[in-house]
Amino acid sequence: MRILVAEDDQVIAEFVSQGLREAGYAVDVAATGPDALRRAVDGGYDAAVMDVMLPELDGLSVIEQLRAKKNQMPVLILSARHTVDDRVKGLQAGGDDYLTKPFAFAELLARLQALLRRSGGASEPTRLTVGDLTLDLLSRRVERSGRPLDLRPREFALLEYLMRHPGRVLSKTMILSHVWGYSFDPGTNVVDVLVSRLRDKVDEGFDTRLIHTVRGAGYVLKVG
Repeated sequence: MRILVAEDDQVIAEFVSQGLREAGYAVDVAATGPDALRRAVDGGYDAAVMDVMLPELDGLSVIEQLRAKKNQMPVLILSARHTVDDRVKGLQAGGDDYLTKPFAFAELLARLQALLRRSGGASEPTRLTVGDLTLDLLSRRVERSGRPLDLRPREFALLEYLMRHPGRVLSKTMILSHVWGYSFDPGTNVVDVLVSRLRDKVDEGFDTRLIHTVRGAGYVLKVG
């Protein structure tokens, strides 16, 4: 999943983005209101963390313009303002939740995950299953035939992406965008390396391979 972090304080931006990446999300950072609006309008994000005091265009104005464009991406507002009136203004502008500074990253992550679950509606799964492979989005536990698999954050993010699109071939460009959050470099082999590591953990010791290479196209997760 891709998250947009709109924050002009470099320390906070790095703190939040690093924590989200370690939790398995792809993250882009915008330091101004216009940049945040442009990125959000371009699409591709599952949620945003939006600071109120952005330069050039404040965070609430960014949210209002997004909602005017019928963009319903979940937005978690960050603000040093903590009065009831401030929170009400943030929610009335179209924010989905409001977190005051200073904050604990664990709370930010929990609130963001709750927004992501709610944005998918009642049918949004918290557990993905393909064949004998299961991934629990809440506990971040992965098992195959009851055997726990110990995955690193990027391995988990890649597997989640594959499991959300079973049977669909995902290109290297798509994987880079969703797992790393940057544009495709045809000279890089980071996707191949990550897929190889994940395949070793998911398929090693099992008769049926789940992760398949489609030469010249990408990778696909499927049974058989």
